[in-house]
Formats: sequence, C-alpha cells, structure tokens
Amino acid sequence: MNRSSKPLTLLLALTLISSALVLLGVAVGSTGFGLSWLDGGDAIQQQILWQIRLPRSSGAWVAGALLGLAGAVAQGLFRNALADPYLLGASSGAGLGVALLLVLAGTSPAAASLWLRIGLTGAAFFGAVGAVLLTLVLARGVEQTMRLLLAGVIVGVVLGSATTLMIMLAPDIMRPMQAFVMGSTGFLGWNSVLIMAPLLLLCLLAALGCSRALDAMTLGESTAASLGVRLQTIRLLLIGVLALATGAAVAQAGLIGFVGLVAPHLVRSRLHCTHSWLLLLSALTGGALLLAADILARWLVAPQELPVGVVTTVLGGAYLLWLMHRKPMLESRT
Repeated sequence: MNRSSKPLTLLLALTLISSALVLLGVAVGSTGFGLSWLDGGDAIQQQILWQIRLPRSSGAWVAGALLGLAGAVAQGLFRNALADPYLLGASSGAGLGVALLLVLAGTSPAAASLWLRIGLTGAAFFGAVGAVLLTLVLARGVEQTMRLLLAGVIVGVVLGSATTLMIMLAPDIMRPMQAFVMGSTGFLGWNSVLIMAPLLLLCLLAALGCSRALDAMTLGESTAASLGVRLQTIRLLLIGVLALATGAAVAQAGLIGFVGLVAPHLVRSRLHCTHSWLLLLSALTGGALLLAADILARWLVAPQELPVGVVTTVLGGAYLLWLMHRKPMLESRT
C-alpha cells in the first residue's frame, strides 16, 4: 500500500467504525441489545431512541473525540508521549470548576439546562487552564519530563481532593456528582451535543492550524524558533485548545481518563504521520474508544450500568501495561 494512502485508509476505517458503533449504541438498552426500533416500534420506543439513546451515543463519540484531540495536542505541545489531560491536571481542574458551579447553583449535572451547561463548559475551561498553568509553574517549564509528570500528578490529586470537598458541601447532589466524578455518559443529551460539536470543530481547526509548528517543535524549541515558529504564541494557543477540549468533555461527561492518552498511541502504532493527520485521526480514535466503552458499560451488567470512566480506566491501564512489556522487546530488536 502506498504510504500516502495509509492515513486516508485509516480515516475511512475509523469513520466506518464510528458509524457502526453509533448504530450499536442506539441498539443497546436497559435489557441488552434490541433491534425493535428498526421496524418503527411504538411511540415510546421512538421517544427513547431519539431522546435518550441517539443523543447519548452521539454525545459519547463527540466527548471522546474532544479527549483524543486534547491528548494529541498535549503530547505534541510538551513533546511527551505520556502527556494527556488527566496526567497534566487539566481534567481535575475542569472537574473542580464544574463542581464549584454546580454547588453554587444547587443543581445536579443531570438537571442542568442548556444555559447552565454552557456555563459549566466555561467553568471547566477556566479550571483546566488554571490547572495546566499551575502544572507548568511547578514543573518550571516543559524541559524535564519527569518533573512535568510529577507536577501534573500532584496538581491532579490536590484539585481532585478539592472537588471531593465541594461534593461533601452539597449532600443533596452528592449521588449524581459521584457519578460525574467517575465519568458518566448518562448525563448526555441533545443540549450536550449542541455544545460539544461546535467546540470540537473549533478546537480541531485551531489545532490543525498549529500542526506545522508542532512538527517543527518535535525537532526541539531552538530549531523550531530558527524556522520562524512563534513559540510563545503557539504555546498559548495550544494550551487554550487543550483546556477548551478537555473542559467541554469534562463539563458534559465527567472525569474520564486514559482516552486522551491511548488514542494518539493507537494512531502512532498504525502509521507514522505528521501532526495534521495525527490530530484528526486521534480525535476519530478517541470518539470510537469512548463510544465503545459506553456500549460495554451499558451492556456488561444490564439492566444496571457501569460508570464509563471505570471501563476506560481498566481498558487504558491494560493497554499501557501491554505497552510497558512490549517496549523492552522493541528495544532489543533495535
């Protein structure tokens, strides 16, 4: 196969997989798989289809795409294959912003109106920006990988504890907020899709506009500067993209880990490409990953369901363990 055609082939494959997963997500109900909606069904079934299952599946895909894009941006910006919104503290900062606003509003994520959901996205954005900046301050820049990761973990733990404190201050919304902290697509509806979809397009366009700068930054900051890259401007713009993508996903679906970390790795395992392709394919992969995890979460213990964040953590942790054991094998062949 021609090397230039591989990204297009993967793009087509991910599009087909995502489409199939959306249809599969629509077919999964509280009693398992059901295809009665194919022959029309009654009015109640149609309402369940259009008002619950379809927006939930579509929203799960868009939230996963936002996290996949955020992970690719983080790894390219910080030149670190282990960077993702969760490890850099962005997710925890976004979660704290959402929890603070919900406590002040005295409502739960499930009961949030369209305007409140927009406000939650804004609160999550500022929380994510503050967390990433705090991580950079503690790490004293991006040069030392270990210091950056440790700073991100510390910020994430501290802000996560603050989120727990916020939840304890509002016992009336404690139960739904616990589901939010573990990650849940059960909060997603058409309002969530209406908010996330335009933000995904905006973040993707902004990230693609910086893709050549990211390619240059892989050669080192001094080389990138010599090629005319405005490092400070690019950093600020990409931190904004990272925070907005993370905040939008967290505000609507809660804290969901490992999607942003695993999606770019899966793309790189299939092909070597520039950041223009990596960003787009990571978004598609993230959407497919989260939607697949949501389907598993609804199906495994039906009629109950698992928090989707638990499923992504288990699958993502297993994938990282596999990578950890595979890496020495790869190094021994080189």
